[in-house]
Amino acid sequence: MNHPAALLDRARSLDAADPLAGYRDRFLGADDPEVPSYLDGNSLGRPLKATLERLSSFITEQWGGRLIRGWDEGWLTLPGRIGDELGRVMLGAAPGQATIGDSTTVLLYKLCRAAVAARPDRSEIVIDRDNFPTDRFVLEGIAAECGLTLRWVQTPFDGGVTAESLAPVLGPATALVVLSNVAYRSGYLADVAGITARVHEAGALMLWDLCHSAGVVPMQLDAWNVDLAVGCTYKYLNGGPGSPAFAYVRADLQEVLRQPIQGWLGSADPFGMGESYQAAPGIRGFTSGTPPILGMQAMRDMIELIDEAGMGAVRAKSEALTGYAVELYDAILAPLGVQLSSPRTAERRGSHITVDHPAFRGLTARLWERGIIPDFRNPHGIRIGLSPLSTSFEEVLAGVAAIAAELG
Repeated sequence: MNHPAALLDRARSLDAADPLAGYRDRFLGADDPEVPSYLDGNSLGRPLKATLERLSSFITEQWGGRLIRGWDEGWLTLPGRIGDELGRVMLGAAPGQATIGDSTTVLLYKLCRAAVAARPDRSEIVIDRDNFPTDRFVLEGIAAECGLTLRWVQTPFDGGVTAESLAPVLGPATALVVLSNVAYRSGYLADVAGITARVHEAGALMLWDLCHSAGVVPMQLDAWNVDLAVGCTYKYLNGGPGSPAFAYVRADLQEVLRQPIQGWLGSADPFGMGESYQAAPGIRGFTSGTPPILGMQAMRDMIELIDEAGMGAVRAKSEALTGYAVELYDAILAPLGVQLSSPRTAERRGSHITVDHPAFRGLTARLWERGIIPDFRNPHGIRIGLSPLSTSFEEVLAGVAAIAAELG
């Protein structure tokens, strides 16, 4: 693809100076000429080459070799062990507070339902109108199920919820607040510590959706006194299509909250086949059915890779990539009437930016045919998702320049 020389020189100089540039070679398809620009890692991350070996080995040696003995030889404890690694590497969580299993939707339901049950004298749940549909839909269902009222927060089109915007809807009736750490549309990065403290002042519980931040934004869930969190693993954790989600429950809440889906593996003695349910102590009490062992394999490679690179370095690359995308927006998209619908300040951005134009729905389909793959979001936004360890600056240029060419 041809670019103006100055733009191409700038992208290549950024790649040459990038201390994480070498990690790109560890991903399958990163050098595929049929896909010159993949800007959708915020929806589905590329697979790692190491995952080919891991999955093959698991099937032949563990599943195929050990068969049902695998459950006794480590599979049953795998959700907690991976959860502990996730907590150590990127969540800022001490062991015993995170677990893997279920989908994001199911985990949201389980933790939100447990939270409102723990505040029986309160009747309201707070969420913003721009939150991801799953979060809004789950809470609509819980509100109807429990006779509760949803209190809605309106957010700026290019921003997100702040402690100040939350204040008018918080009060003695608030049982639970559910927000996203990074807004799925605008990419706005919320102040987790400040908002959590404000929610606690109102006597409510706080749940954070980490789907668009886990793996690209360093967190300190313990230090921030976060109550509950959920997140998916197929975006920046590269777990593959439909890979299971994760849940975080702060240690002191684990014996207070009672999750509603009482499956046998969340019971105190699963193989006792007891007559009635008694929850297992600790984080295992928030599991339900059989762990998705095969679905957990790929994310292990990405957790190891992020641990090797360091979350601080990953965040620095993320800020550099989104900053460069904004730089390209100013240079070649803004003159074409495109709107930037994300924060300009790096400290308030996750790892994607959104640009809007009425022509983007049809344009996105044409881009995909050319192997330029960003993400379309209604009503007319393109999300430019930038996965730090697999995305190059020249790849960002290829994608943004293709958008401009289609508009021009």
